Amino acid sequence: MYAYDELDRTIVNERVSEFRDQVARRLSGELTEDEFKTLRLMNGVYLQLHAYMLRIAIPYGTLSSRQMRALAHVARKYDRGYGHFTTRQNIQFHWIKLADLPDAMADLAEVGIHGMQTSGNCTRNVTADQWAGVVPGEIEDPRIWAEIIRQYSTLHPEFSFLPRKFKFAITASDHDRAAIKVHDIGLRIHRNAEGEVGFEVLVGGGLGRTPFLAKTINEFVSHRDILSYVESILRVYNQYGRRDNIYKARIKILVHELGIEKFKQEVEEEWRHVRDGVLALDPSEIEEIRSRFMYPAYETLSDQPEELRKAALNPNFERWRENSVAAHKVPGYAIVTLSLKPVGGTPGDATAQQMDRIADLADKYSFGEIRVGHEQNLALPHVAQRDLPALWRALDEAGVATPNVNLVSDIISCPGLDYCSLANARSIPIAQELTRRFANPDTAALIGRLHINISGCINACGHHHVGHIGILGVEKSGEEFYQITIGGRADEQAELGTLVGPAVPHEQVADVIEDIVEAYLALRQRPDELFVDVVKRLGVAPFKERVYATR
Repeated sequence: MYAYDELDRTIVNERVSEFRDQVARRLSGELTEDEFKTLRLMNGVYLQLHAYMLRIAIPYGTLSSRQMRALAHVARKYDRGYGHFTTRQNIQFHWIKLADLPDAMADLAEVGIHGMQTSGNCTRNVTADQWAGVVPGEIEDPRIWAEIIRQYSTLHPEFSFLPRKFKFAITASDHDRAAIKVHDIGLRIHRNAEGEVGFEVLVGGGLGRTPFLAKTINEFVSHRDILSYVESILRVYNQYGRRDNIYKARIKILVHELGIEKFKQEVEEEWRHVRDGVLALDPSEIEEIRSRFMYPAYETLSDQPEELRKAALNPNFERWRENSVAAHKVPGYAIVTLSLKPVGGTPGDATAQQMDRIADLADKYSFGEIRVGHEQNLALPHVAQRDLPALWRALDEAGVATPNVNLVSDIISCPGLDYCSLANARSIPIAQELTRRFANPDTAALIGRLHINISGCINACGHHHVGHIGILGVEKSGEEFYQITIGGRADEQAELGTLVGPAVPHEQVADVIEDIVEAYLALRQRPDELFVDVVKRLGVAPFKERVYATR
């Protein structure tokens, strides 16, 4: 966990006071809704279909148990008893009254969390691998660099009003759990040929109306130079990015239209002027941030404790362990993923009661630390293997031990038309029906790793473009239809999905997905051949034939 200092607390408290005054002026009529809009967006407040929505930043997906309890408190006192974890490692509250927003923010400020820069045309919450700092084989903890960028970009005066929103993601593992290739800037920490640690910098990724995968702009930028290089990219974007057309305003469009080589020339010229200035990082500054990350006092434990051997006789426990427990870099410990995807539930939702219970379990079993993944699940990153049986029983009682992580019912979904004023179609009912269709754990295990992503509109908050199966809600003559893509993925081999065929009506979506899955089971050459690998080998045609043969 990162230990926030007095400056952080001062900034957050001052922002609460400022926003309290802005809300009071809106409620009195001194500010119109149009005048209030820019102010509220910079504090993470949206006006959705039925109410204001408050989005809270969780930097690089790391929460303390105290912060989780504060989120539970806000859900219980100011909302309708739950919150929604998003693909940006944030949490959203959909039913808070405008008059209550300052009090809710003040309560969250007491534990150092806030909604600043979770919306608006600025740099957004910096995300990272939810297993950062604990996963084997990692080059170094990417959260250190996410924190450096967070501090650098928060309230940055030059980049508070960019052409459009701007998102960073960072990973330091061979397997990319942070989806860096679909971000405006993606950073991959690696070693160069000389053994030095630095960053591969990718730029111009993004989904939405015009999806692009990020391109490498620099194979290796040193620790010293990463902030100046990032600033150079932002300066070029701020200068040349479109402000006359919202659909062409993202940096991905600028990179695409200029070409990566021309864009790099512009960045390198800007970098020449700033590289040796105040943004050059001294090793002592990096170590200062590094020293503020507190790591647990791990015990010396066995990787084969007696408790685990006995529990393995229970097939339900063993199914959960094989699905939801991952290796830890410290012997005797494990990383445990908590599924927020129960059968028939809303993906990413957690009740106040569940949040409180997870906080208690984090204190008891994970040194008080919780992580949020972009897949809309949570994780306890420091669990002793001897404690896995007891933890499993407690998680099962809390409703977050569904053994479906990375399987067909572990669905990513935006809130869709049930909440969002931008949506064309509902997302949640589609996800709920699909979890019921694939509820049988034996069926899910037979299918294997398969990611379904659902977005209710072209803005792609559900990342449908990079789902193994992507579902996009569209509107046709006032009715809800859904386009289906297959073959997408968000990891180190990132690909954009390919459209299968014409959009299908709401009532046919689950049947279509079942047809696609059945085609995959018939077409794969081995039980371990992944769905995305079959699509890559055979293309869309055999799936299209199966889906539309009788439609």
